[in-house]
Amino acid sequence: QVQPVESGGGLVQAGGSLRLSCAASGRTFSSLTMAWFRQAPGKEREFVGAISWRGGSTYYADSVKGRFTISRDNAKNTVYLQMNSLKPEDTAVYYCAAGFTVADVSAGYSYWGQGTQVTGSS
Repeated sequence: QVQPVESGGGLVQAGGSLRLSCAASGRTFSSLTMAWFRQAPGKEREFVGAISWRGGSTYYADSVKGRFTISRDNAKNTVYLQMNSLKPEDTAVYYCAAGFTVADVSAGYSYWGQGTQVTGSS
């Protein structure tokens, strides 16, 4: 069983930066693909990015490519989402997810955190 817990959300001005963390309990963390999704009010949950279990491969949605970076530290059972050049449209609840394969849809992940709010102000 893996339980992701997100932290680091908050309010940031447009153009600013924020780093989210996701600490996941469980001995299998290092073998899991980790991903970030987000859900804005009134919208469906959308894929932000994912990182392979060794960290050698990363995948991003076009909307965040070049601005967001995913990394992981398997020794700390933690994955990070560095968000730069934030825009008001990045405002959403950000969720950390864990799964066994790389996927850009929610159904590809078995374990989910409770989410953390990120608000980008204009």
